[in-house]
Amino acid sequence: MSDLTQQQCEACDWDAPRVTEAEIEEYKKQIPEWQIVEHDGIMQLERTFKFRNFKQALDFTNRVGEIAEEAGHHPGLLTEWGKVTVTWWSHKIKGLHKNDFIMAAKTDEVAA
Repeated sequence: MSDLTQQQCEACDWDAPRVTEAEIEEYKKQIPEWQIVEHDGIMQLERTFKFRNFKQALDFTNRVGEIAEEAGHHPGLLTEWGKVTVTWWSHKIKGLHKNDFIMAAKTDEVAA
């Protein structure tokens, strides 16, 4: 299994395949803190990161925004006092793609 943080997002069209259950199980091992949730019938990856104050939460949000822009793949970001909830999913396929796991792993790197 290759390290997700070393991989790049690939272009994803509306007909791109969603990850399989076997792939989810494999990739999830590299991002154990992330939860698989469903919002409006769409499977997504979600994690809440804790911080000491709003400034640290906002700085983290901006750093995640930078890696999202570089990759051309954008998460849901909810920034609050002392915490940021990050949600990754592939909008075009309305579900999870390998790109989401790659970006979740890279988000963990930003938090480290």
